Amino acid sequence: MADFLLAHEPATRLAIFAGTFALMIVWEMALPRKVRSLSRWARWPSNIGIVVLNTVVLRVIMPTTAVGFALIAEANGWGLFNLVAVPQIVAILVSILLLDLAIYTQHVVFHAVPFLWRLHRMHHADQDIDVTTGSRFHPIEILISMGIKLAVISILGAPAVAVLIFETVLNAAAIFNHANVRLSPKLDSVLRLLIVTPDMHRVHHSIHRQETNSNFGFNLPWWDRIFATYTAQPMDGHDDMVIGIEHFRTVRDQRLDRMIVQPLRNV
Repeated sequence: MADFLLAHEPATRLAIFAGTFALMIVWEMALPRKVRSLSRWARWPSNIGIVVLNTVVLRVIMPTTAVGFALIAEANGWGLFNLVAVPQIVAILVSILLLDLAIYTQHVVFHAVPFLWRLHRMHHADQDIDVTTGSRFHPIEILISMGIKLAVISILGAPAVAVLIFETVLNAAAIFNHANVRLSPKLDSVLRLLIVTPDMHRVHHSIHRQETNSNFGFNLPWWDRIFATYTAQPMDGHDDMVIGIEHFRTVRDQRLDRMIVQPLRNV
């Protein structure tokens, strides 16, 4: 099964991404959590456009994917799990866990370092949060993030199948927890013990800075509790909370060209 997934990595990831995206769109239309402040037409062309641009940039600049790099590391004996004999299942589970911790840590750092925040704030400048927000990142941030992942993979010697599982689940989780969907409070309270739910992550997109600097997890919710960055609910309530940041709040600011140059703009 692992060999099949690795042999069909692009198709596997694309199928899961597209399926999750389509499912969340239907869910958003059927049971939306919040009323939109802008129309889809004001946001979606640019949000989807940045995904296409990022894909092209990665393919042009990066010679390999994260999964491909894991195979290279294995062939060259790089990293802990390529040097120390442990059961394959242990290597896979520990690699997934530590890769998720690395992404959490990266997220915290991108909020704390001013230059990195300038890149990351493009994600937060979306005035609504929905399925397209989960993939709205500046190309330079995407390149830095990939570099960090490759470094972690090389240190861990993460098995390629672990990297494939992590990347696939992370992409699907980002679509899910950014979706504008309604869950019952009881179900949400149970799910957020295991995964980051939309209500949990929505707090992170609050206009209040203390809430923006909380709930950094994309996939697993445990790091926020362990490192005391967890906020259970927004102070204004989900219905009344304002999404985004204080700046870049015009429809024009949601255009792709304005999003690309946003890190250069002083506010």
